[in-house]
Amino acid sequence: MSEKTAHLVLLDQLELGEHLFDFQLDNTYFSAIDNSEVLSGLVDVRVRLFLREEDFEVDLDVMGQVQVTCDRCLEPMNVDVDIYEENMELEEDSNQLDLAWLAYELIIVNLPLVHSHQDGGCNPEMDTLLQSHLCTAMEEDE
Repeated sequence: MSEKTAHLVLLDQLELGEHLFDFQLDNTYFSAIDNSEVLSGLVDVRVRLFLREEDFEVDLDVMGQVQVTCDRCLEPMNVDVDIYEENMELEEDSNQLDLAWLAYELIIVNLPLVHSHQDGGCNPEMDTLLQSHLCTAMEEDE
């Protein structure tokens, strides 16, 4: 089974009731996604799926760390991930549910809008270069 389909759940093959799934998203998973904001990472995922006759309920617990590009210095930086989403409303029109993709989407929408290192954490060379291009109040007056 390929990495992209490893966490594909066929809903019509599950019995009604609660089902638990535990897995990790790692560098292999993140690198297989084209144009991903996430460069790499190691994230533990726990899924509770409660299947009923006509619908289902999904709770996701996602915890770990992912690596993204710093918007300021363009170097990789780590972002901690600790997300719990319960009673997710999903519009599934097929009989399959990709749990890994759900977890990935949850990570993406919960990343900070601006990715930047803590003060002093950026690449020093890039930080110096950025500082040399800042417009100061004195330059604005001229």
